[in-house]
Amino acid sequence: MGTRVRGPALAILAGLLLAASVPPFGWWPAAFIGVAIWDQLLAGARPRARFLRSFLMAVAWFAPTMLWMVELTAVGYPIAVIVYAAMVGLAGVAVPGQASRSWIRWIAVPAAFTLAEITRWTLPFGGVPLATTAMSQAAAPLGQIARVLCAIGVVFAVALVGVSLSAAWERRWVVACGALAFVVALWGFAMVAPRGDEVRVIRAAVVQGGGPQGTHAATSDSLAVFRRHLDASADVHTPVDLVVWPENVVDVEGPIGANLQGAALSALAEKLDTTLVAGVTEGVDAHTFTNVAQVYLPDGSEGERYEKVRRVPFGEYVPMRSFIEWAGGSNSGLPVRDARAGTGPAVLHTPAGSLAVAISWEIFFTNRGRDGVLHGGEILLNPTNGSSYWLTEVQSQQVASSRLRAIENDRWVLQAAPTGFSAIVNPAGRLIDRTGISERAVLEHEVGMRSGDTIATRMGPNPMVGASALLVALAWWLALGRPVPGRRRSSDSLSS
Repeated sequence: MGTRVRGPALAILAGLLLAASVPPFGWWPAAFIGVAIWDQLLAGARPRARFLRSFLMAVAWFAPTMLWMVELTAVGYPIAVIVYAAMVGLAGVAVPGQASRSWIRWIAVPAAFTLAEITRWTLPFGGVPLATTAMSQAAAPLGQIARVLCAIGVVFAVALVGVSLSAAWERRWVVACGALAFVVALWGFAMVAPRGDEVRVIRAAVVQGGGPQGTHAATSDSLAVFRRHLDASADVHTPVDLVVWPENVVDVEGPIGANLQGAALSALAEKLDTTLVAGVTEGVDAHTFTNVAQVYLPDGSEGERYEKVRRVPFGEYVPMRSFIEWAGGSNSGLPVRDARAGTGPAVLHTPAGSLAVAISWEIFFTNRGRDGVLHGGEILLNPTNGSSYWLTEVQSQQVASSRLRAIENDRWVLQAAPTGFSAIVNPAGRLIDRTGISERAVLEHEVGMRSGDTIATRMGPNPMVGASALLVALAWWLALGRPVPGRRRSSDSLSS
């Protein structure tokens, strides 16, 4: 096979392997092979080739794993794939592929890959941290590294295993064994690193009302959704300390307390003699709505509420609305109203305990879960709504994110969705129970309320990001400052 054909073909293969590692596929070892092939494609390549190969790899990675975005914005889907693939392309350029010594490249590869991931988790419009290599490891051993280095540290570890495989391909056994040993040591440290402490045990229930998948709020009967969850709540076994409803299943105009649904929720909390947390959407005016987690106390009165901080771009608000509406016209299909962004800490104080909250989209972001736990959250709630998506990509990746948040913060996570997936995850990231799509179900379990912080909760992702930037800079300093005349390219490199 000629070099012009082999390079693109291997880049596509590397991307498809990365895609295969991500939920719902979940073939997690494939991520290591994908990174190893990427590394070989960078070896000895000029900057233009490094960019194009990395870009093509990322297109093959993101196109299938971000297909859910078509339902949110059909125009935005290809744009997002191209933009995020370009970020990975720049990561390829950031690796000194023509370095005088191959081990210099291996310093930069894990770091550049990590920087590409954190960039697309952050930019633009707050980022889209889906289809990530961290998610691919949520159910695998390397996922435990999130306890000390957050999810972004898992990305670094995946790339380092890929470097180990690449070095083994070149028979550089010292590098291969050294990189693998470092990852094993990091995993071992994560397994013994400080965690929280269980302060008490409560009985919790997660309610899923069921119903058809692939529906939209604009064409759905919101009262029917509400009634399904009221009916499903009859299956809750008492006594129970905490009941969690999904996001958006209560849709009203004006304050919830002035609506009949609010009275029904008060009556339900009183009947069950429990703390009830319900996902409520309140219309504020013709242009604005709120997305909140509202507490109802065992006596039926309203408790605290948390208003969602991290909104979904083009789903809950429209960036640059005036321009986009001008360009797309009145039939743009965009949300008519924008969600108001909350500003308060992500925690609710209730008789059941202090509850950290990450509403829907927020569970994909490390710092949203951290915020609630750092403000005293003893458990993490994720009321969500994935009923509008016709595939299970988002739902599967959200469960993986809940598992990562559980590991990062050493907290139980309760995920509640109207049509699935709802889930209960323990602090080690193990999936205790999960519903199916569209079924009516109540998940009940005894869960531990915990105090204390992990290293990841305390430090956050920034140290890992800073270390990655320094490693890329170090690799370039070595590559540019210490040339070796007459170097010869490796004959067994896949990039030749």
